[in-house]
Amino acid sequence: MSHTAVVGINWGDEGKGRMVDLLTEDHDIVVRYQGGGNAGHTVVNEKGKFALHLLPSGIFRDGVVNILGNGVALDPENLWKEIEDLRAKGISVTPDNLKISDRAPLLLPWHRLQDGLEEARLKDKKYGSTKQGIAPFYSDKYQKKVVLAGELHFPEHFRAHLEELCEWKDLTLSGVYGAEAVTMDSLDAWTRDYAEKILPFVCDTGEFLRESEAAGKRILFEAQLGALRDLDFGIVPYTTSSNTLAAYAPVGAGLPSAKIAEIIGVVKAYSTCVGEGPFVSEMFGEEADRLREAGAEYGAKTGRPRRVGALDLPATRYGVQMQGATGLAVTKLDVLSYMEKIPVCFRYRVRGKETDAFPFPTLLDEAEPVIEYVDGWGCDISAVRRFEDLPKAAQDYILLIEQAVGCPVTYISVGPERESIIRR
Repeated sequence: MSHTAVVGINWGDEGKGRMVDLLTEDHDIVVRYQGGGNAGHTVVNEKGKFALHLLPSGIFRDGVVNILGNGVALDPENLWKEIEDLRAKGISVTPDNLKISDRAPLLLPWHRLQDGLEEARLKDKKYGSTKQGIAPFYSDKYQKKVVLAGELHFPEHFRAHLEELCEWKDLTLSGVYGAEAVTMDSLDAWTRDYAEKILPFVCDTGEFLRESEAAGKRILFEAQLGALRDLDFGIVPYTTSSNTLAAYAPVGAGLPSAKIAEIIGVVKAYSTCVGEGPFVSEMFGEEADRLREAGAEYGAKTGRPRRVGALDLPATRYGVQMQGATGLAVTKLDVLSYMEKIPVCFRYRVRGKETDAFPFPTLLDEAEPVIEYVDGWGCDISAVRRFEDLPKAAQDYILLIEQAVGCPVTYISVGPERESIIRR
């Protein structure tokens, strides 16, 4: 069976949500397989403009089943608020089109609390966390100190397990950070207000996926963030706390036997980065301000300004390799239309030597961008729907990316709307 993964090539925020929303026309199921509510996927379609954080981006397509897999940091509070927000805007969210893995661990109130306390402790060495509790959550998961969503089906067991973990977590909150303990009264209220409300969506999604695959259904795996934020292969320590790579998708989705035929790597026509850490091709000053405004580069979750820079070919080539991308979707090409000359980072200079390779994380702080300028096209391309109708300079820019990173560009986004796409 032919399945697809949509993944990020760089630091995240590449436009994966708009690609998932588009590609659901050819898929039956969308599965979020990792990450939590610490980032956002912006989707613009005939139903409006939406910023999703936990819900899969297939939620707007009638007939598509959306799944939150076991690899997700499942935050009942943020999820329930997101469901209510979509329902208020006329989007149907029911157990028929949203299913939650009973093996997905719950992100608990103390995870957000601990996240904020740790960032405060780190001060100027902070990782740039969105303080949504992701790092403490995954740390607890690997210590086996979590509650699974399926435990909500057994209320007495659930509360006893929560009480046991609460006593353990207080050792960290009070002993390490000097913070007040999380009380069981507050957790009982949290359970009533949020956790119990998502219970109708919780089921054995592994069984559902196996049966769906046997019935010939097509599955699309949706990633959060990008290859450079991967826990193992990203710019350590400025990564997320889960695996953002397509190779992890079958495991995090709950269908380890799945074979992914197509891996669509999403990359912007220029580079952006939210959060801390090395960003070699970063722009500053007026040049950066103009690009940030042209691309509306502000975080979908936090609203904070994104760092912007020239298209980084060494980082993009590395991301393509790590994701095993079979095709690229280049987004926001239209944003560059105002530039007469477009900066591109072709190589890095590290310790006096130029290299095409993406360095080991320790060396990234020493890397300098080798920037060259290519011709811009100087006209609005947002109405173009065929590659051959693009200005030659825009065509050349896409061909440059293909040649430099060794992967064909199969989609080109020239606007945020679902139909603003060029297929090749």
